[in-house]
Amino acid sequence: MSFILAIDQGTTSSRSIIFNENLKIIGSAQEEFTQHFPQSGWVEHNPQDLLETTIGTCKSALNSSSIDPKKVAAIGITNQRETTLVWDKNTGEPVYNAIVWQDRRTASHCEELRKKGYEKKVTDTTGLLLDPYFSATKLAWILDNVEGVRSRAEEGHLLFGTVDSYLIWHLTGRQSHVTDATNAARTMLYDIRSGAWSTEMCDMLNIPIKMLPEVCDCAADFGLTSPEIFGVSIPIKGVAGDQHAATLGQACFEPGMMKSTYGTGCFALLNTGNTMVTSQNRMLTTIGYQLDGKITYALEGSIFIAGAVVQWLRDGLKILSKASQSGDLAKLSDNSQNLILVPAFTGLGAPYWNADCRGAVYGLTRNSGPAEFSRAALESVGFQTRDLLEAMMSDWQTGAKGGVLRVDGGMSASNWTMQFLSNILDAPVDRPETLETTAMGAAWLAGMRVGLYPEQSEFAKSWSLEKRFKPGMDDELREQRYKDWKSAVAATLEVRT
Repeated sequence: MSFILAIDQGTTSSRSIIFNENLKIIGSAQEEFTQHFPQSGWVEHNPQDLLETTIGTCKSALNSSSIDPKKVAAIGITNQRETTLVWDKNTGEPVYNAIVWQDRRTASHCEELRKKGYEKKVTDTTGLLLDPYFSATKLAWILDNVEGVRSRAEEGHLLFGTVDSYLIWHLTGRQSHVTDATNAARTMLYDIRSGAWSTEMCDMLNIPIKMLPEVCDCAADFGLTSPEIFGVSIPIKGVAGDQHAATLGQACFEPGMMKSTYGTGCFALLNTGNTMVTSQNRMLTTIGYQLDGKITYALEGSIFIAGAVVQWLRDGLKILSKASQSGDLAKLSDNSQNLILVPAFTGLGAPYWNADCRGAVYGLTRNSGPAEFSRAALESVGFQTRDLLEAMMSDWQTGAKGGVLRVDGGMSASNWTMQFLSNILDAPVDRPETLETTAMGAAWLAGMRVGLYPEQSEFAKSWSLEKRFKPGMDDELREQRYKDWKSAVAATLEVRT
């Protein structure tokens, strides 16, 4: 029997999951690592933590499952996106900590570029917004602010990469400096039309293009692990950024298929096929995945607060002892109360992109209590998801409307929340049997590449539904409730704190 080892390197922890020949999980390990906040708005990781926890969880998963590394047919990697690393190509030593995707230190640099008129060119070339979220300005900051780094980079001594590149370079004994198309597409340095690094973007930020990794398909030959790590060389055959891997794990292979991942926030991706759709609603145009040299595009939208609103109920308001209680409490609410919570705790994400507004509650009465707050909190996730999907469908006007939404992530386990989501979208919501869709996507890429797992069409057939939620809300009520939500958001956006 052969196995696939999937590495899921995330923002707060590294996980390794072992899949068998039937794509079933047979073992896993997870390890958290320290987050570093040197200044307000700065977020960093120690690169050594990323590497050590990755290798450590791989070994732990193998040991706990009693799997001989010789039986691992391939490794698949999925990773936190946009996080930026620079290291010495000879010693492997990083020149600075990893600057995490959440980091906002380059906001002023982005504003300068915006004033110079670069924003349209950035969006046309990369599909992204001119924002500190992405890797490019983080890389420029390291080059400009760490002593001696720019000259070393220009001399060809330094390498840049997102987390996947950094891990692969070390796992292969410093042999492979590569990435995949989905991670490249999140750097703000990649031309997603031509499928190549953009000299214009590099020139705009004064970045030596020689630092950048080779870009491969999501399923490709990324190199062999050094035998010193696992006692045997294991081929790395699949790589994709986390949201793209989840899209693959959900088998969203056809144009019009959508997935939404509910963690702390929410990321929704809509497959637009071979059409690169330029958003008029501040959605991101990105590479969904790339296989056999063919790019499949996607529209992506994110909301900042999804599962975090339940954490607020538990830790802030203290009306829950466990997050899982939120749905049961919502069931007890008074339906005659129209309480609306706009959870702009850290501003609003897509399609509003307003970092300055803050959360608000509307429709409070003397009888509003924990049950009503719980319902409003869970409903806010549904309302925000509809915001995203309506914006996407408005952008992709040729696409079919009213499709099925596939969901994953911790919050998707809440039946009450998923039912409201279906109600407010007026669309079916499908929850798969396996909620570990991100790791599954990485595993499928690697396993498909080595012939262990089926191609797209057969894999799509194997996707297994756990539960379908069907809309059951009156049309008039649905539209009135969404109108109330939009009014609440508009009022919230008018207030500055």
